[in-house]
Amino acid sequence: MVMFCHSLIFYWIEIVPLLFFPKILETESFGIERTQSHIQTSSAKLKLVETDSLYDVISEIPVIIEKDTLFYIYKGSGGLRPIQRAIQIQSTIEKLGKKNGINPDKVCIISDNYTTNITYDGKPIMTLTDKDAYCTQMSRRDLAVLNKTIIVKALKTLQKKHRLENSIKNIVLVLLILTIQYILFKATNKGYWNLRKKVKLIRKKRLKPFFIKNYELLNVGRQIRIIYALLKALRFVVITIQLLIFFPIIFSIFPQTENLSIQIFSYIWSPIKKIGVGIVQYIPNLFTIIIIWIIFYYVIKGVRALAEEIEKERLKLHGFYPDWAKPTFGIIRFLLYAFMIALIYPYLPHSESDAFKGVSVLVGLIFSLGSSSAISNLVAGIIITYMRPFKIGDMIKINDIMGNVIEKTPIVTRILTIKNEIVTISNATVINAQTTNLSESARTNGLILHFDVTFGYDTPWRIIHKILLDGAEATPNILKEPHPFVLETSFGDFYTTYQINAYINDADKLIQSFSELRQNIQDKFSEAGLSMVAPHYYKQNMKMTREAK
Repeated sequence: MVMFCHSLIFYWIEIVPLLFFPKILETESFGIERTQSHIQTSSAKLKLVETDSLYDVISEIPVIIEKDTLFYIYKGSGGLRPIQRAIQIQSTIEKLGKKNGINPDKVCIISDNYTTNITYDGKPIMTLTDKDAYCTQMSRRDLAVLNKTIIVKALKTLQKKHRLENSIKNIVLVLLILTIQYILFKATNKGYWNLRKKVKLIRKKRLKPFFIKNYELLNVGRQIRIIYALLKALRFVVITIQLLIFFPIIFSIFPQTENLSIQIFSYIWSPIKKIGVGIVQYIPNLFTIIIIWIIFYYVIKGVRALAEEIEKERLKLHGFYPDWAKPTFGIIRFLLYAFMIALIYPYLPHSESDAFKGVSVLVGLIFSLGSSSAISNLVAGIIITYMRPFKIGDMIKINDIMGNVIEKTPIVTRILTIKNEIVTISNATVINAQTTNLSESARTNGLILHFDVTFGYDTPWRIIHKILLDGAEATPNILKEPHPFVLETSFGDFYTTYQINAYINDADKLIQSFSELRQNIQDKFSEAGLSMVAPHYYKQNMKMTREAK
């Protein structure tokens, strides 16, 4: 009666779930069917074991490899029933034995206080407990040694049987992957050339020059070249991705190169993962930087609008000249950008790292050592801006250089001379030199042209004055008001020096006015019958006259 009850209990516990819940036995398709058929055709053996005056029902579930029973599983463990343990152990042994390149002698035993694990390469094959040992009337260590010997023998048998089969499968798989990669490579190239053909077809119909205001930024030819470059980059990326997937798969097929495939994949995946994690972690800082940039963008935009209003004299500030607006805006913009960078700097990736700090120090050192003259010129340019010694277009004279200002930069000033030469002068030189603004003098009080003529004492000075003034009045660019005037600047031994002074209000016509004034004075003296002679000629002539007497 007791045996009948035990058999009935075993039927409901072990057999009924197999009939109504077959999915419990599903694993990775390694030997499940053989185990089920063996259980169905061989009645499970039952034992009675007396423990603490109680009777436990112990089922003997065989672990079968290639129709050979290795050992039996008697008790469940780790939440698995005996039959589930048997199927799991069988599946692990079969997968390991069919794997190419394993060494069965590397199977080892690892024990602790409660369990003993039989492992291969750090991965467990089966776990034994004290209950398993008690059911076999052996110690846990002896049972583990026995099962290890059986497993090693089974692995060697499986390895010997499936070695050729695995090699053939691996070769076929390699050929298949190579074929697929070749097809993908050809398809990628074909797609690239098809896209190029389509671009050629649409270039005349859909592509048009791209303008920003009146500037043609991208003509059709440039657009075609950019599209071709993007297509080449896309092809390169696609082929690179294919190869990055292809090589790890190829190397993972053969056991000898399996670790190499894992290593190659880690070389590829680790940087990508690190970059991805870094980007995700950097997102909060990125939003902070964007907000700071937006704030400063609109502040600078507002300052620019204010500067434009002052420059166009729609807004007037007492003591602030319109030509100060643009350079002042440049200075304020520079300071705002510097302040923005100072705020953004702590949020940059690795800004606290020693390498980042070292690069910052190096850049600062190079800038300080190599830009001393540039900084002095920059400071001089700022001083010149607010001193307002000249403007663009003014005729100025710096030391011996005279010409019109054609460009003012924070570093240099460029002058176009009367000989059509462009002279570049550093602002530090300008601020240290004697600068004469001829245009400013001409605009305000008039610029005085003057030069000297000499006549002997035998010619009345009133006649000389009248002829010089008549010549000045006959010159087109000479102003009538203020009147030209004549000065007698010196008395020589034989002649008097007369200086004609006349006003003009256009410094750009300075050289032309000088030439015309000299021409007209020479004509007036010729009309009066007076000869303009050089002082040394007049002196020599007087000497010869005295000697003749």
